[in-house]
Amino acid sequence: MVMSDRAICQGCRNGAELDFAFTMAFQPIVDLKQGRIWGYEALVRGPGGESAASILDRVTPETIYRFDQAARVKAIELAGRLFVDDRTKLSINFMPNAVYEPAACIRASLEAARRCGFAHDRIMFEFTENEKFRDIAHVQRIVTEYRKQGFLTALDDFGAGFAGMNLLANFRPDLIKIDMELLRGIDADRGRQIIVGGIISIARALDVAVIAEGVESKEECETLRELGAHLFQGYHFAKPRLEGLPKVAGIEAQEPRLVLVS
Repeated sequence: MVMSDRAICQGCRNGAELDFAFTMAFQPIVDLKQGRIWGYEALVRGPGGESAASILDRVTPETIYRFDQAARVKAIELAGRLFVDDRTKLSINFMPNAVYEPAACIRASLEAARRCGFAHDRIMFEFTENEKFRDIAHVQRIVTEYRKQGFLTALDDFGAGFAGMNLLANFRPDLIKIDMELLRGIDADRGRQIIVGGIISIARALDVAVIAEGVESKEECETLRELGAHLFQGYHFAKPRLEGLPKVAGIEAQEPRLVLVS
């Protein structure tokens, strides 16, 4: 049976209680053009640092609405305590298929941002093309509502999963994050360089920013910079830190220098 938006939103507010605890780890997104930390992605972890998969495996259809809301609020509250630079952005993953009424389901995030004094234009919501959308038009309504509220939107794992170019054409997010599998070993792979260079060119023409995620080596980073990328995320810079902000490494040879954040 298909539930109405009103019924599902009631479930979002009053769904089953979570029977597990979780927290967030933070991984930096660096801007090598500006020489600073652009923001941090909040990544779900168990209280003892357990993997995201171990937490997500415990989410059920009865708890998915409450979990999605709780994860956003947890990320915003932790970032409100940890971020000292008011330019630093927070990137939050969300589940489009867990949002049925965008204006209603964003209320908890709005209230958390208000409590923490976190400006809406510092919060970016990432949705992934690896989660097959039940209703493309509905996801468009979510993106439209989030933009109306002043939030940034990003399409994660671009180039993997379902219909990346179609999603880019339909949603025109503020940013795309190129999937790490496309970037792996790009310094020694001319084919990958052509493909990724094309993606960056298309994104630039659409006024969509690009984040290269999962960068693991100096060689990958340098090649991506030559292709026009300047926002990066990956182990080359820092691993996620549980409920904290990691120091950034692996950029000693980069110019301009990035200020380390502890």
